[in-house]
Amino acid sequence: MGQQQLLLIVLGVIIVGIAIVVGINLFSASSLEANRDGVVADNMNLAALAQQFYKKPTELGGGNNTFTGFTIPTNLAATANGNYLATVAAQSVTINGTGLVTNSDGKAYKAVTTVTPTGISTAVPTLVVP
Repeated sequence: MGQQQLLLIVLGVIIVGIAIVVGINLFSASSLEANRDGVVADNMNLAALAQQFYKKPTELGGGNNTFTGFTIPTNLAATANGNYLATVAAQSVTINGTGLVTNSDGKAYKAVTTVTPTGISTAVPTLVVP
């Protein structure tokens, strides 16, 4: 009877250990995907700000039908999701967002959003070394 109980305890400890490892792996994967979604959402927010700047008259602090002069607000250049950089041309803005959460290989998601006067498009986020 004693050996059987000891065997059941060891088996229980092994099962609990495996469950903990699986839980940690699921949490890590979920965290990385949530960060990717956050970076894309931040890029879209910045893209909307760029279009607002484009459409505003110069008198109201806008670009008067040009993106020239658009900058990312300092409080939005680095968020809890990632870091953002805008490349500005007269009729387009490219926003690069790099996430802060990395996978086991040290790679984070990077999202590139292109803003034009009439549209916003985001490429599929890719894993890169930050």
